[in-house]
Amino acid sequence: MNRLSKAAYSAILIMTSVSVTAGGFDRVTGKSFASRSEVIASSGMAATSQPLATQVALDILKAGGSAVDAAIAANATLGLMEPTGCGIGGDLFAIVWDADGKELTGLNASGRSPQRLTLQYLRDNGVSKLPPRGPLPVSVPGAVDGWFELHNRYGRLPMSEILAPAIAYAEKGFPVSEVIADAWERNAENLAEYPGFAETFMPNGRTPRKGEVFSNPRLAATYETIAEGGRDAFYSGAIAQKIDSYMQERGGLLEYSDLAAHRSEWVQPVATNYRGYDIYELPPNGQGIAALQILNILESYDIAAMGPDSAQYVHTFVEAKKLAFEDRAKFYADMEFVDVPVDTLISKGYAAKRRMLIDDKTAAKNYPAGNTLLEDGDTIYLTVADSDGNMVSLIQSNFRGMGSGMTPGDLGFILQDRGELFSLQEGHANVVEPGKRPFHTIIPAFIMQDGEPLVSFGLMGGAMQPQGHAQIVVNLIDFKLNLQEAGDAARIRHSGSSQPTDEVMLDGGIVHLESGFSQSTVDALKKMGHAVDYGQTDGGYGGYQAIRWDSQQGVYYGASESRKDGQAAGY
Repeated sequence: MNRLSKAAYSAILIMTSVSVTAGGFDRVTGKSFASRSEVIASSGMAATSQPLATQVALDILKAGGSAVDAAIAANATLGLMEPTGCGIGGDLFAIVWDADGKELTGLNASGRSPQRLTLQYLRDNGVSKLPPRGPLPVSVPGAVDGWFELHNRYGRLPMSEILAPAIAYAEKGFPVSEVIADAWERNAENLAEYPGFAETFMPNGRTPRKGEVFSNPRLAATYETIAEGGRDAFYSGAIAQKIDSYMQERGGLLEYSDLAAHRSEWVQPVATNYRGYDIYELPPNGQGIAALQILNILESYDIAAMGPDSAQYVHTFVEAKKLAFEDRAKFYADMEFVDVPVDTLISKGYAAKRRMLIDDKTAAKNYPAGNTLLEDGDTIYLTVADSDGNMVSLIQSNFRGMGSGMTPGDLGFILQDRGELFSLQEGHANVVEPGKRPFHTIIPAFIMQDGEPLVSFGLMGGAMQPQGHAQIVVNLIDFKLNLQEAGDAARIRHSGSSQPTDEVMLDGGIVHLESGFSQSTVDALKKMGHAVDYGQTDGGYGGYQAIRWDSQQGVYYGASESRKDGQAAGY
């Protein structure tokens, strides 16, 4: 998981602990947490987790590129500048609003398991749990195919022009930003032993520090190959051959034929209506519908009357999350292999039945929050909107920060470790099978109203993502926060496991609260039976970007929260 550096966290802790009540001082926002103004522009908007990537997206828009062109350019740049959260060794999901066709479409660009990865193979080799690193959890990287699928449908500029900024930065170098530098150092503690990692990501024998200029000529050459040869250069050309050779030398199961067979899938986003707003997510193998399930359960409560800093709101939210994650652990999987009852899971009737299990005064101990394996992860999320009204919500990740550690040859990137998320329980919906897409944590989101686009948004961070999506919606709709405030407000994160130092599961899980909630709320939650971890940060609260379209004024609003290095900017 991505964590703030000590200095960055200390600054945020100081800011978020200030009260607007007597004894504190007033903020311009009138809120008890740090925030800043939304960015407002009329011609285009981009919001990413690294300012230089945001500027690359704007440059592509100004050059006549579409929102999708700019999103691809920003993603490629982030693969260089934020390898702690993404890269072309990972997967991609996107939701796109096509202004001309008045249509919302989704792309599942997640990769499949190797054909040689079977439950019997794992049993024969004494594997009882897929590891987080090394060759075994590597699945086919889907991001590059995702770029070209998006570009073929919505692109305007040639891919060579789209990838040119990332190539230039990779060759000449860029100054590493603070949060990313901290995560880079922590990732290297686990990954430096893997062949190719140190040569690519640890110049001079260590990771780059904040402000140091880092270049990756290996990645520049790979991007140039992709720009010239297209997606086939990655999946059936020289890049695929290098990945195959590297994996076979290290006992991996991923091979050339797995890469050559890969294809992305266009899917229809699914939605629930929350107080007059249509909230869209992608169907499984991702976990997006968990956010819809949480919102359906919350809708019957007067959340606005409870208020954001109330034990009743936190309790209600956490219990709704527990119920949704119970289903997540049982049902969510690759829909090409299993029949996931999506329509039932996101229906109002089902939510009403599940809601009846909640005790308004007592934390539940008897419905677990799901598979704790799914709690970890790191990701980038970005969103772009162009002058024609097109908007893209895009998320991309290697999982577990920098991924498996497998850094093939001289290619300049790391392969993902998504295969770790497979179940090894025979008969489970998400059980490992050849050519199957593992359960996925990364999810883009979109809000529509009356058939028109309203907000493109996302929030990174493993199991925090659907929890964060639901909280953003509640902040915007129930608590009437603006786009920037909705992301900066203190967050709730419920985890299903005990603290790492404990040896057993803690019934009911742990409610993690960022500083900004009052002590009285914490005390009341404990009286209700919740185990509360308050005011500490492990970086597990996510990282949010968003763009809102204001049809009345004809302008975009952009937001990027302070937990990451990011920036929203427009023109």
